[in-house]
Amino acid sequence: MAKVIITGGTGLIGKALSALLVAKGYQVIILSRRAFLKDRKKSPNIDYAQWDIEKQTIDTSAIRNADYIINLAGAGVADERWTKKRKKEILESRTKTSELLIRALKHNPNKIKAVINSSAIGWYGADPVVPNPKTFIETEPAAADFLGETCRAWEESIDPVKELGIRLVKIRTGIVLSNAGGAFKEFRKPVKFGIAAILGNGKQIISWLHIDDICRIYLFALENESVHGIYNAVAPKPVSNKELTIQIAKIEKGNFSVPLHVPSFLLKMVLGEMSVEVLKSTTVNCEKIRMAGFNFIFPSIESALGDLLKKDNSQNNLPAQ
Repeated sequence: MAKVIITGGTGLIGKALSALLVAKGYQVIILSRRAFLKDRKKSPNIDYAQWDIEKQTIDTSAIRNADYIINLAGAGVADERWTKKRKKEILESRTKTSELLIRALKHNPNKIKAVINSSAIGWYGADPVVPNPKTFIETEPAAADFLGETCRAWEESIDPVKELGIRLVKIRTGIVLSNAGGAFKEFRKPVKFGIAAILGNGKQIISWLHIDDICRIYLFALENESVHGIYNAVAPKPVSNKELTIQIAKIEKGNFSVPLHVPSFLLKMVLGEMSVEVLKSTTVNCEKIRMAGFNFIFPSIESALGDLLKKDNSQNNLPAQ
């Protein structure tokens, strides 16, 4: 039974990915600052090991015993306003994680076959304003904004893994849709009150993917030795903010919802600098991961939202709309 270390294993993707790996027969080791002793009883195939990014300490037995590392660690980009302190935390929670992992790999005998490292499509910045804009592919340079620079430093910080002779894969992830939290939960909140809240003019493109597909991409990267380097993790069919919002409202409420534009200036007042991200259009291409052999279960927004709502209704014992 192969063992997989997951950093950020208690987050949105980490929890779902841990469940998938266990279902596929893997042993999962979640690195955490806390022992999570009570959680150890929940699954015989999930264990916990301690680490502390600030103190740069780690349970070296986890490194020595594992076969793979999936690095998802990092402070949530959209969890708080972007103060100077928060920006520093967002950056260092990623780069210091890489430093700790690399140091542990260098100074401890190990059998790690691959490191699968999270990144984000924030690398690309906004779509260029031209008559026929092309979609962003993996060879594009990093944007010269906060998220672009953060993603660049994040990806560069894990590069020394290659010098150790370990296969390295970087997954630039789009907006993940999940019932367990994240952006989808926020999009749904106004719909409960019959309001389809369109952000700004609603024309900005969202490059998204279903939670099941992002977990399957990590599994695909782990299991296929030919997969290495950078891959975009987004569904084949990006949608506009307006299209996504209207589609959610349609599935949830049928025709009983009212479209309402939230003005850009109001978003800027509430979110500060972070409003740039919710108003930004980023059209990202997923052809590289598809050419590598990966197939999306939920390629369209209709299929993804239909599945998520069905599962949510099932959990709450509600009839599907």
